[in-house]
Amino acid sequence: MKVPRIFFASLLALLMGCNTATKQKKEAKVLADNNIPKVVTADIEEGIKANIAKKVEEGGGYFNMTSDGQELRLKLVRVHTEYLSNLGPRRHFACVDLADVSGDVYDVDFFLEGDPGSMTVTETTLHKLNGKPFYTWKQREDKTWYRMPVQNATSDLLGVVEGDDKFEFSYEVTLPEIKEPAKMWIPMPQSDDYQTIELLSIEAPVEHQILEENNYGNSVFYMELSPEHSGKKLELVYDVQRQEKKPYEDDSDLAKYLNPSLLMPVGDRFKVLADSIIGSKNSEGTIMQARALYDYVIDNMRYIKAGKYGTGDAVYACDALTGNCTEFHSLFISLARSAGIPSRFAVGASIPSDRDEGGIDGYHCWAEFYAEGKWWPVDISEANKYSALATYYFGRHPANRIEFTQGRDLILEPGPITGPINFLAYPVMEIGKTPAFPKTFFSFKRKSAKETS
Repeated sequence: MKVPRIFFASLLALLMGCNTATKQKKEAKVLADNNIPKVVTADIEEGIKANIAKKVEEGGGYFNMTSDGQELRLKLVRVHTEYLSNLGPRRHFACVDLADVSGDVYDVDFFLEGDPGSMTVTETTLHKLNGKPFYTWKQREDKTWYRMPVQNATSDLLGVVEGDDKFEFSYEVTLPEIKEPAKMWIPMPQSDDYQTIELLSIEAPVEHQILEENNYGNSVFYMELSPEHSGKKLELVYDVQRQEKKPYEDDSDLAKYLNPSLLMPVGDRFKVLADSIIGSKNSEGTIMQARALYDYVIDNMRYIKAGKYGTGDAVYACDALTGNCTEFHSLFISLARSAGIPSRFAVGASIPSDRDEGGIDGYHCWAEFYAEGKWWPVDISEANKYSALATYYFGRHPANRIEFTQGRDLILEPGPITGPINFLAYPVMEIGKTPAFPKTFFSFKRKSAKETS
């Protein structure tokens, strides 16, 4: 059983008697009699940051720790200010996120002693790795706390498939009524370092072409249709082997990931907002700056499929502070690029982890940002919906997904008469000069170990 740390902190506060005036008076008297200064959470935050900074200086630019015989070289990402606690006279608790050079993100618990401006760390433990806990907190009958190892904390408890996943994926389209010549463009997933794609079968009502989109390297299935194809079905079936995605290196041109797109502006209001969000973290490294933007989007946006959602319009997202995954990640990318952090957009589908076959509830999209020589995956809308996974999704995309295409404003030849494609998840279709929206259905079947072998 996992106990949320905020519950732990709340119980600690309760234990210290914050709810009783009598105990407060007694504690105040103890502090006064022993000349102990009062401590607020800002003092604890300053204390833990000072201790980490000292260790980083001593460690040649890294906060060094050992885990299971492995030497970790860590950098500060975030102090969890919501969990800072004063445990009693000159005893304090803090927890932070620290990112290893490998891309792993560790949630680390600290106990400190001392007064404001002069605190020292007395105990340091690794609590979580990429959002997965090593232990939880339990309370004894005498009201003291101890760490309890988390048993059976498998990846499905986090709602994701870690490591790798293997499945068949079906992309099915039912054509609408067609009264004049029509054209349709459909994304085709490609193999890369994190997914291996094999096209198993194509069921199409007409001959097709595979178009290459050069700016981001996407492949697109293209058909020209006529009225006789009304109501017909298209189905593409893929064999997919997918690995969990973590921070990685590649030789991409970073400059293009700082430029605006039609619905993701850069500069102006986004620069002002990004600067205000990052604030003092401007001198604390790109990872911490990106985490501040990530947290801002999580804390301020609501996942609501209403209004002008699903277009990936960063201006709308900034004004309405609602939307689906496209709004969440478009706002993040506009903010990040405005802060000088290269960022990029991708779209595909998320495969359920709690069952092994069936339909999928539409597309899903995500983002990546560049820092410390690597691209860091983020999934902010999922972190918003499942706050316990916020640390996991800062630097990870699970194995149970498939990526269709990357980028925005996709230019194809031949392309739609309306111009560049905003992003390509569902089919883009034109009947004559009018956009059309064919019925689209995704499904999957996960492969067993026997089938894989």
